Amino acid sequence: MFPKLVHELKERKLTIGSVESLTAGLFCSKLAEIPGASAVLRGGLVTYASELKTVLANVDKNLIETKGVVSEEVAKAMAVGGKEKLNVDICVSFTGNAGPTVLDNKKVGEVYMGIAFDDKINVFHHIFIGDRNEIRNFAVQFACEKILQMLK
Repeated sequence: MFPKLVHELKERKLTIGSVESLTAGLFCSKLAEIPGASAVLRGGLVTYASELKTVLANVDKNLIETKGVVSEEVAKAMAVGGKEKLNVDICVSFTGNAGPTVLDNKKVGEVYMGIAFDDKINVFHHIFIGDRNEIRNFAVQFACEKILQMLK
């Protein structure tokens, strides 16, 4: 699926980047595995700590405090902030709880993924079942599918 994404982005002359909390750079890493990814992948911000979401991706600190780091609003702000900071056509963001326990009343496996493309921002909410790494892998695969759908 990632080879197809790189191909589609190249065909459309689009760039992509990410702001990753839950996935800690996994999305960028998966893209970088594909030969030719450097034509489309500009980079990513790993904002595992909440304060880095503010410092690196311009997420409003009050938004994090009021809505919680695992929220639709924060995923949206991460994608928008990353799109601007990375100067990309598409930015995807990931925030969620990979476990092992409930975090801020969010179930294990609860993930929000934001995708900023053109003037649109889509946020997807999903609860994935599995261990930490399965949840993280499911999230990046899900986002890849959604980006491909948006490009059609």
